[in-house]
Amino acid sequence: MRSWSTPDVPALTGDGVPLTLHDTAADRILPVDTGLLTEAGEVGVYVCGITPYDSTHLGHAATYVTFDLVIRQLLDNGHGVHYVQNITDVDDPLFERAERDGVDWRDLGSGQIDLFRSDMEALSVLPPRDYIGAMESVDEVIDMVDRLLSAGAAYRMDDEHPDIYVDYTFTEQFGYESRYDEETMNRFFAERGGDPERPGKRHPMDALVWRAHRDGEPAWDSPFGPGRPGWHVECSAIATNRLGSSFAIQGGGSDLRFPHHEFSAAHAEAAHGVDRMAGHYVHTGMIGLDGTKMSKSLGNLVFVSRLTADGHDPSAVRLGLYEEHYRHDRDWSTDVLERAEQRLNRWRRAAVVAGELPQSHADGLVADVRAALADDLDTPRALSLIDAWSASITASDAAPTRDGDADTVPSDDSAGATVRTLCASLLGVAL
Repeated sequence: MRSWSTPDVPALTGDGVPLTLHDTAADRILPVDTGLLTEAGEVGVYVCGITPYDSTHLGHAATYVTFDLVIRQLLDNGHGVHYVQNITDVDDPLFERAERDGVDWRDLGSGQIDLFRSDMEALSVLPPRDYIGAMESVDEVIDMVDRLLSAGAAYRMDDEHPDIYVDYTFTEQFGYESRYDEETMNRFFAERGGDPERPGKRHPMDALVWRAHRDGEPAWDSPFGPGRPGWHVECSAIATNRLGSSFAIQGGGSDLRFPHHEFSAAHAEAAHGVDRMAGHYVHTGMIGLDGTKMSKSLGNLVFVSRLTADGHDPSAVRLGLYEEHYRHDRDWSTDVLERAEQRLNRWRRAAVVAGELPQSHADGLVADVRAALADDLDTPRALSLIDAWSASITASDAAPTRDGDADTVPSDDSAGATVRTLCASLLGVAL
């Protein structure tokens, strides 16, 4: 599937700082294992994509902007990165929304994927090299299901109900990624797409990997009969076929911690005989609106496309998302957006003033911001550092007496140019 255009990422002089990230499985901040490489010698990053039945809201944006930061830090350290993302373009929510709205589910999915692409372009998010739809990956899923059956990890229900499930007890380490107790796993499995009450399964928490054909649903031929992929195995197959059976980072929102990421990892580990699918499991917090969690059922979603259509600068949207740490559940409001727009304007004015100052006036800031972002993407600290620099530049005796024109481009060897490069390269923010 077509990805989206790549934004300009200017090269920043000097040395990057090795990236550390919180690993959910270890529950601590650890260095990213940049020695765990793909066959091509690159750092593999897999981030779960959208189910395209609604527009890109700020919860989506927060996740993809976070992993955009991850990739920018890796690139700043000189690493090649192979970034993969899926699109679950065959799934029950898509069918249900299409039926509700009286449209074809394929048309609904295509339209929302196009909107997602345009939103990511507006936010200057680096695109995945491989942007893969579930429909594109059916043969890969069939191969993985066959591997799971051959390993004895998967089983067919019966001839009357030929769905295929994976026995969740097959991998001894099941549960290591999420670290939830059994009661919590059972609850989330039921709430997040599982079917614990279905009779005939070996265990209530076994996950579906191949759904046999039902009337009114799309289906693909397979050695086990016509049907379609389960959700978790889709990501598992797409990731491991491009990045290898073990790769550096798997990421997504905290709501994917269980069951989705736990089962995706377990499927890969059972199919390929590895101990651990990803070196890091990284999860972003949820976004609320004015104190209430955003949800489709409440109708309180804030859409990226609506913000940009209303004239809000995408760089300000990014800054608003950076105001609190990516792992925190956090709130979005008009106040957050106003603060971000004010901050962006202050930084732009400072960059103009610093356009007549030597680069040395920004060298310390570059090093400090690199260190902040390398420390588990500490964006609040990075923003505070640039705030302090901006205030000092505009108040400094060394600053020119005039503010200058905000559209003035500073000379290439000035402090202003360096800070513009810093923000564009590491933060995806245009000054």
